[in-house]
Amino acid sequence: MATKHEEVGLTKEDLLNIYETMLTARRVDERMWLLNRAGKIPFVISCQGQEAAQVGAAYALDNTKDYIAPYYRDLGVVLHFGMTPKELMLSAFAKAEDPNSGGRQMPGHFGQKKNRILTGSSPVTTQVPHAVGVALAGKMTNQDFITFATLGEGSSNQGDFHEGLNFAGVHKLPVITMVENNKYAISVPYDRQVASKNVSDRAAGYGMPGVTIDGNDPIEVYKHVKEAADRARNGEGPSLIETVSERMTAHSSDDDHRQYRSADELAAQKSKDPILTFGAYLKEHGILNDELEKEINDRIMDIVNEATDYAENAPYAEPEHALKYVYAEQGGDE
Repeated sequence: MATKHEEVGLTKEDLLNIYETMLTARRVDERMWLLNRAGKIPFVISCQGQEAAQVGAAYALDNTKDYIAPYYRDLGVVLHFGMTPKELMLSAFAKAEDPNSGGRQMPGHFGQKKNRILTGSSPVTTQVPHAVGVALAGKMTNQDFITFATLGEGSSNQGDFHEGLNFAGVHKLPVITMVENNKYAISVPYDRQVASKNVSDRAAGYGMPGVTIDGNDPIEVYKHVKEAADRARNGEGPSLIETVSERMTAHSSDDDHRQYRSADELAAQKSKDPILTFGAYLKEHGILNDELEKEINDRIMDIVNEATDYAENAPYAEPEHALKYVYAEQGGDE
């Protein structure tokens, strides 16, 4: 009898790769919180609790040709698409070598041309029409790629979400929109944001399939994103996927979620930690053991330590470069 991962075509090597990327995202995120509390970096907006959804989805895409429009929590997505812990740390420290913006933007504003990571904008949900526009361009020029946009469930209540998905549905564009529902829009719980039981219920209005799935299970997420990607590549149009998981930290380092979440709720989240539950699945199937787990973690921590040291000591942008890329510059020797 086939296991769950075998049924969707994932090998043991695939599972270990997914686990390692999830754990890398977690360790980078944890380091950023320590640096913030030590006063070394100004801001953190966390991926903790959502790594399974992010990496499971990214693994179902083709990171050699597809385009992604991630939202600010998506460390797992951008790591799979080629951004490195060193580059993430350079962004956190706002250093000149930050590939996203050269230190001009807050952390989480991902953008890297070589890895087809569309530049993120501060207003939430703007990445959805951006992804839809890139999908339209690909369709018009007969290029072989799909686009993938992510957002929180709070962002699904913005006009950009409706306009982007409506346009994608009308024109049958090869775009996947994934709502990472972590149950809170900053401090506002889901039932105070959305009247329908699920965000995915809205898909019918846009003429596309929609599904709500367990965001703590990377295999389940992989399965549904892969199916959506296959449909998009076959010219069958867009899909809406909602992953439900836990936001295991405050909204950001500027928030105190103890003001609106009970101690019991916060404690109960630990049993749903995707790093622990996926690790347990791998051990149950003989793919991971304590020795290999330690080896992977030690290797990741070496990378995180090196990335931290490099970024902390890297130079800031020169003050005279503050307006670079803002205004057109004269060419030649003028």
